[in-house]
Amino acid sequence: MPTIDTPSVCLRALEPADVETLYNWENDPAVWGVSAAHQPFSRYALQRFIDECSASDIYASRQLRLMADAEDRPVGCIDLYDFDPYHRRAGIGIIVDRSQRGKGYATAMLHSLEAFAAEHLSMHQLYCDIALDNQRSISLFTKCGFNPCGTMSQWVWNGTRWTDACRMQKIIEI
Repeated sequence: MPTIDTPSVCLRALEPADVETLYNWENDPAVWGVSAAHQPFSRYALQRFIDECSASDIYASRQLRLMADAEDRPVGCIDLYDFDPYHRRAGIGIIVDRSQRGKGYATAMLHSLEAFAAEHLSMHQLYCDIALDNQRSISLFTKCGFNPCGTMSQWVWNGTRWTDACRMQKIIEI
């Protein structure tokens, strides 16, 4: 659960009004090195993505994207991917707006998503894969109770060299 020094966030479904925010985040080349995206997205493609997200459910699409609002404005986005309802696990992806980093929003987003996953999806575990040179993300997930459980050699290509990645997981105690 969030501590007293963790800001409050509200996780919500993507809305058509989020296109411009997603456009700015997804088209930031600095983010591409830590995400699965490696090319720009058009506003049209992002609008279609939002439409598809709102029309599907996690059991059909095996993924869920949520915006995180604080003080009535988006501060980040968090998602579940590779959702496996049988084994009750999913991967996590997270992005926080560049201007909002270091304020505790990522921690609040992870806590909120974990609570949602446990209460509404009966999840047993969450995991993520993080490049070993991304110490900020490793620290975030460690602080939120995730533990390293393996290393993948030369897992991430950053455009100039290969980087190992660690898988981190958290067993959700219900």
